Amino acid sequence: MRLWAFGLVIALASCGDTGPHLVSNSQVVGDTIPKALTAVPGDAERGSDIFVDRERGHCVLCHAIEGLEAEFQGNVGPDLSLVGDRLSAGQLRLRIADYQIVRPGTLMPSYYRIHDLYQVAEAYQDDPVLTAQEVEDLVSYLSERR
Repeated sequence: MRLWAFGLVIALASCGDTGPHLVSNSQVVGDTIPKALTAVPGDAERGSDIFVDRERGHCVLCHAIEGLEAEFQGNVGPDLSLVGDRLSAGQLRLRIADYQIVRPGTLMPSYYRIHDLYQVAEAYQDDPVLTAQEVEDLVSYLSERR
């Protein structure tokens, strides 16, 4: 259902401010989104599933985590084995949700973004790759990587 997410990496572009933003400027403080996107706390177990799921996050395409039972872990992005020691939950949240806000042109896809994209099939234009809850689940899982 969300296999198109991987095409999103290529589809990201800065084409001007053309649509609604799921993350507002007021939510961003420095390089963080300090407040959770949902009232429901993230679930690390669900986050682990999202991390390896080809239909959702598929983070292992670019990242590796030592000890994770997933084949063909990537090496394009940083190793996330100890990411919870390096980044706060707010920093992780922004990087997952829409790191283009802080670092335009980054290869890191914006998983919770629906604006300034092109070549997105009409059926998916108003849907982020991940829901706000799925972002929080990933934040919970990655925060535990210590």
